[in-house]
Amino acid sequence: MAVSINQLGFTIVALAALLLFSSAIASSESAFIVAHKKATLTKLRNGVERVSVSIDLYNRGSVTVYDVSLVDDSWPSDSFEIVSGNTSMSWESLDGGSSVSHSLVLEPKVKGVFQGAPAVITFHVPTKAAPLVAYSTPIFPLNMLEDAAPKNNLELFSYSSNFSVQRLAAQFGPPFSAISLVALFGYIISTPPKSSASKANKKRR
Repeated sequence: MAVSINQLGFTIVALAALLLFSSAIASSESAFIVAHKKATLTKLRNGVERVSVSIDLYNRGSVTVYDVSLVDDSWPSDSFEIVSGNTSMSWESLDGGSSVSHSLVLEPKVKGVFQGAPAVITFHVPTKAAPLVAYSTPIFPLNMLEDAAPKNNLELFSYSSNFSVQRLAAQFGPPFSAISLVALFGYIISTPPKSSASKANKKRR
């Protein structure tokens, strides 16, 4: 369950790929799907923990996409139990500039740090026979069923001595990469499509 260096490397590669992909798409009018995946860990009064997952899909392109399918199977059944919702969803179409959302709630079964993979989105456009694929942003690591913080100095010293450089790197490396991807996602969402900006400039002239 612990975050590995391979997972950190994958996140960095995903960030670079998303940057190249977004710049290529922005230069022409086409379908451009971006997705933001968020997971929040909540502890209930009875000590039970719940993971609330939400995935927002945005069509930042200028054309309508069809047969949109979302699959988020990064929650292994031996580690999580689905409380509500499901790990997949589909929509007949998604117009340019519009968005849809999907959510589910899970209950962790095991203790440890969990780093889920991005959700996978497939869709069709009228000009292409083969389906296109997009990926959501990753989630921040979840420290599931974490022990209560130590209450006295002796416990605090013992707790602190258990940390190592490797554990710190595993804990803070992935969140930094995840923050970068989420920041990039926010930039893409806040920036108007190039086609819309060009039309606005033509009207002003």
